[in-house]
Amino acid sequence: MKKLLLLLMISIFGLGYSQKIPTVLKTKFSKEALQQKVENEEGKSVTIQQILNQHKGKVLVIDFWAGWCRDCLNALPKAKELEEKNKNIDFVFLSLDRSKEGFDKSLERFEMKDKENYWFSSGWKNDFNNYIDLNWIPRYMVIDQKSAIAKYYAISPEDPEIQTTIDKLLK
Repeated sequence: MKKLLLLLMISIFGLGYSQKIPTVLKTKFSKEALQQKVENEEGKSVTIQQILNQHKGKVLVIDFWAGWCRDCLNALPKAKELEEKNKNIDFVFLSLDRSKEGFDKSLERFEMKDKENYWFSSGWKNDFNNYIDLNWIPRYMVIDQKSAIAKYYAISPEDPEIQTTIDKLLK
């Protein structure tokens, strides 16, 4: 019985809910995706377009995470290392915490208050996340100086393509 239960759990959690690489690696955002609203720490609503406009002319890494996500929390030290190694680029953290209270607690608990943080108050399913094929977190994207997508899909801050992409954009 124990073996059957274990096999059932593996098939449910191991196969049914894994990150799948999108079939199309997009290089730009749709108009609808750019109009998606998120909230900053003060609860002010801003669009993804406004965030990208603030970072125009800079290389930007977007880190999708949540305080309830074990994989995200395991990746945080390496994400911080990536940030430390690349002080000349910008980082934005987009939270998928389930509530504003959870978002605020996660920022405090995981020492993220000194970073640029936004929260998807609309939840996981929204125009931006649907457009970028967000099916699991953590997820990382690299945005170039003109707000185009330079690295569409990475699931770890240790993915060597993130650093390679950053280096190419800074040349």
